[in-house]
Amino acid sequence: MDFQDAPGPAGLAPTGSTDTEQEGRAARHRRIAWIGLALFALLIALAIYRHHASTAARMMGFKGFGGPMPVSVAQVGTANVPVVIDALGTVTPLATVNVRPQVTGPIVRIAFQEGETVRAGELLAVIDPRPYQAALDQAQGQLARDEAALGNARVDLARYKRLLAQDSISAQTYAGQEATVSQDEAQVEADQASVETARLNLSYCRITSPVAGRVGLRQVDLGNLVEANQTTPIVTVTQMQPMSVLFTVPENDLTRIFKHARADRKLVVEAYSRDMRHLIATGTLASIDNQISTTTGTLQMRALFTNAHSDLYPDEFVNVKLVLDTLKNQIVVPGGAVQNGPSSTFVYVVEPNDTVKLRNIVTGPTDGNMIAVTSGLTAGETVVTDGADQLRNGAHVRIPGQKPGAAAGTGAAVHPGADPARCARLAEARRKASGTKAKFLTRAYERLGCARPDAKS
Repeated sequence: MDFQDAPGPAGLAPTGSTDTEQEGRAARHRRIAWIGLALFALLIALAIYRHHASTAARMMGFKGFGGPMPVSVAQVGTANVPVVIDALGTVTPLATVNVRPQVTGPIVRIAFQEGETVRAGELLAVIDPRPYQAALDQAQGQLARDEAALGNARVDLARYKRLLAQDSISAQTYAGQEATVSQDEAQVEADQASVETARLNLSYCRITSPVAGRVGLRQVDLGNLVEANQTTPIVTVTQMQPMSVLFTVPENDLTRIFKHARADRKLVVEAYSRDMRHLIATGTLASIDNQISTTTGTLQMRALFTNAHSDLYPDEFVNVKLVLDTLKNQIVVPGGAVQNGPSSTFVYVVEPNDTVKLRNIVTGPTDGNMIAVTSGLTAGETVVTDGADQLRNGAHVRIPGQKPGAAAGTGAAVHPGADPARCARLAEARRKASGTKAKFLTRAYERLGCARPDAKS
């Protein structure tokens, strides 16, 4: 019997038939995989197309791709614009005194509270005065004794003078008495100096504030032994009124500064907080350094502030604005409205039909977020402040708060197919009309699609 021709087990196909089915299934799997890859590539291509289409719509002002471009706007106004030079400054007190003892002894009294404001000459602390009082008493006693000896020597000198005139004593004896008187006079002078020194040391036992200002944290406690001219101060006193701010300006700005400073007027200086949001104090330019730093190319200046409420604190960092002049009634726009092109500076002006027009301008000084415009704009015009980077000349825009398709200046809702300019003219005529004419214009306004059925005319 030929085993190759023998039938297989019941219910099973021959071996050749099984291989054919497996090859068919593999071919179907490959076709499904290729179809899946093709669909995946198609989806990627569709996503890329939609991305480019949306980008083109934004660049075209959404014309033909979903409506006008939403933007933020602001009205052109007028304001006084200061001409300023910006600088960085540090609050620097006019006097900061480390109060150190000038005599040695224990602290027997502390007369100040940490952080309080004291006057010049006000008592801060007391060193035990008893040794210095005793030294003063001793010096005064020595002075009294030597003054008595000097008086006696002068009496003897007068007596010797009379005896010399009578040839009763020798000239040598008289000369010796003169020398004694001179010696006693010198001793009295030395004693007087000792008394003054002792009195001065006694006065040093009362430690007073050399300037008016605010005391810091004390460095010694009651009962501590202090030494003359020790390194550690008893306390530090900082003058708070007036307060100065040191700042530097570039040497390129010196010509403008000197021009205005020579006009016999005090230049205003404003100190702002670190984030430029809060005006801390306003003062005046007080002094200018006498040489430019060769390292930084800047010149240091000092401004004085009354600092009545101690708003400026020592070593505080501040932003400084040196005001050179103030320009009156200048055309101003927000900084976000000004665009810088390759050859000019421009803004987008919103027209009555909700389109924008590119307008070249010339800018002037800047005051915070407001920029002065010397030419190119007039007060009352509307400019785009946000979204200008996606606009082009003539693009349609939509202002926040205005319904899509609303005619500029009408405040009424219109159908997208209505002519905004015609609707605006009808709305203006209807506002000025009355009676039968007003009713007629209202019906025409509605027939032309300027007002939706649910809009209040």
